[in-house]
Amino acid sequence: MTDVSARIAAAPISWGVCEVPDWGWQYDADTVLNQMRELGLAATEFGPDGFLPEDPAEKAKKLAERGLRAVGGFVPVVLHDPAHDPAPEIGRALEGFVAAGAGTLVLAAATGQDGYDGRPVLDEIGWSTLLANLDRLAAIAETQGVRSTLHPHVGTMVENADDVSRVLEGSSIGLTLDTGHLLIGGVDPVALALQHADRIRHTHLKDVDAAWAATVQTGEVSYTDAVRHGMYRPLGRGDIDLATIVTALEKEGYDGWYVLEQDTILQARPNGDGPAVDVRTSIDHLRSIAEAA
Repeated sequence: MTDVSARIAAAPISWGVCEVPDWGWQYDADTVLNQMRELGLAATEFGPDGFLPEDPAEKAKKLAERGLRAVGGFVPVVLHDPAHDPAPEIGRALEGFVAAGAGTLVLAAATGQDGYDGRPVLDEIGWSTLLANLDRLAAIAETQGVRSTLHPHVGTMVENADDVSRVLEGSSIGLTLDTGHLLIGGVDPVALALQHADRIRHTHLKDVDAAWAATVQTGEVSYTDAVRHGMYRPLGRGDIDLATIVTALEKEGYDGWYVLEQDTILQARPNGDGPAVDVRTSIDHLRSIAEAA
């Protein structure tokens, strides 16, 4: 695990930058990227549309100026509707990925609605369409040299344990192991890492307050409100056994990124370093896991 530190990446949502309308106060890209550089991070995901320049060359230049590599990014797209073809959307996204030197496409099975506080129930036609699209889009990305993964995510069509099982059994696409969204969706991220490490191609490391996660599972609190109240914690400050997860992946030969992603909602511009303090705590904890192993 000696190279884990070289594979620690960031995500703009740790600074409160999110694609959801009215999510909260948003930092500008220069501030976020400069803080990533100061923290010694190796790379970053792109963040939502509009955060970085649309032109791929300008996007790559903006990252390179700060010594950051382009990981790729989160692309929510409707996969379950037989009347909707997601391939053109993914094709356009891949053009930008390739031009910026990014190698990981993180797909999410979007509901077609804004936000992550609810989702419809899929019928068998919807599931068949979704699974076929996953393999089709993965094949399209592979022709461009980009690795595709499916991100189980709260408020999308792939959220809970049954959903994840259907993806594992019904498609060949790799997974993004998002420790937080899995736990909140009712999936044990430790068990998934131990049992299916060979299917994990990308990792979003989150720590979570399990009590808040339980209120989201029961419907007592919406996902967004739980995030606003601090459901996500810096690594090592929550209830997820991250050391077991990272060790299991490394033993299986995992060579992907560890993206630090503590979803954050900001009410206003923070004083001082703001979210960078929590990101620094997470970096230190992940490095301590690597050193201990």
